[in-house]
Amino acid sequence: MKLTFHGGAGSVTGANYLLESGDSKILIDCGLEQGGSFVEKSNFEDFQYNPSEVQAVFITHAHIDHVGRLPKLVNDGFVGTIYSTPPTKDFAELLLIDSQHVLKGESDKAGLPPLYEVEDIERVMIRWQGVPYHETVEVGPFKVTLYDAGHILGSAIIKVEAEGKSVAFSGDLGNYPAPIIHNTENLPDVNYLLIESTYGDRFHEREENREADLEDAIEDAVKDGGVLMIPTFAMERTQELLYHMDDLFTHGRVPKVPVFIDSPLAIKITAVYKKYEKYFNAETYKLVKSGEDILNFPGLRLTLTTEQSKEINDVPAPKIIIAGSGMSNGGRILHHEKRYLSDPKSTILFVGYQAKGTLGRRIFDGEKTVKIFGEPIQVNCKIRSISAYSAHADQPKLLKWVEPRKSTLKKVFVIQGEEGASEVLAQKLRDEFAVDAYVPKGHEEVVL
Repeated sequence: MKLTFHGGAGSVTGANYLLESGDSKILIDCGLEQGGSFVEKSNFEDFQYNPSEVQAVFITHAHIDHVGRLPKLVNDGFVGTIYSTPPTKDFAELLLIDSQHVLKGESDKAGLPPLYEVEDIERVMIRWQGVPYHETVEVGPFKVTLYDAGHILGSAIIKVEAEGKSVAFSGDLGNYPAPIIHNTENLPDVNYLLIESTYGDRFHEREENREADLEDAIEDAVKDGGVLMIPTFAMERTQELLYHMDDLFTHGRVPKVPVFIDSPLAIKITAVYKKYEKYFNAETYKLVKSGEDILNFPGLRLTLTTEQSKEINDVPAPKIIIAGSGMSNGGRILHHEKRYLSDPKSTILFVGYQAKGTLGRRIFDGEKTVKIFGEPIQVNCKIRSISAYSAHADQPKLLKWVEPRKSTLKKVFVIQGEEGASEVLAQKLRDEFAVDAYVPKGHEEVVL
């Protein structure tokens, strides 16, 4: 069995792994490279394999850095089947449509042809099949089973068996315990493991402090009389924030102020959540069945149209604006940041990973002047972060997840992290578990 790292090696984004056994080939994920711009040149390059020879693609979860090149794969000749959990399929369609809109605008500016069109997404979805957790799919010599990764609703760890060997792809592992979704599932023993390392060198704040930290951020913003801007991903992070804000406002723990979800995508994704309540954890499912609307509360306003978004400007502070994108490299949050970053009364609150090269990372790192829509903007507002809202496991949780499998592991490949984070996690795995841990290079090929 041969494994090639065509994306996600030495990088957080762009996950794309090719497995071969004899003449059979399958892919795990087919993601978009993301960084300073949505239009990374590598996304337009030809695949290093022939898409027409790939029989199936298995998707860990719906984020664009794991599904964003699927339309190109189909356009370049892939005629096989795409497999994931049912929620991932539904979420991915929404995320691909949203990404296409952003990509087209960026590619027009860069003078590049669009990476894909909306009709290309339709061709992808025709080939997509939902598979429940723990149900095995057979493709040629490969037996593939999905386990709950606890990262976002429907996210999966993918175990592949062939030639008497087993290899597991972690996808992105969750920062449990999280609101709404289940904890990361324990995996059966495997011989080879690919593990993400986004936070391989870091420790999150304690999960139980998430809501209290959010409470403090809201109280301080209201006291300052400013705007609390929260750049956030439409998928999972927005719903977690709504879940906690519902509790804070309902029980009078924070002053009532207008809260805007200024993201059409987040609004649509929240509707899909309600379709898959059976994927909620036991506590959340019980709340839902008791009649509690966990993603809604008085004072919450959903702004679908551009006009409604502009009307937010007319509402006096204090107010809370939740908008995408999560790394401030596109979307409606840019308009709010342009307006309020220079205001010392206002606050920007980061609740997710900020990749190198993104506007969010530059603000987070303390740059005093940033460019938005080509205009220099002073950063005078307060900067806060709650790392416990990250949907990624930190170093202790990554190690805890690997530990039960250490006796059967022949090799661990540390992926989906910036180089420093991956190297730190690999060294930890070697030191603590005496396993052969290695950080692969892009397009590197290994025989299992």
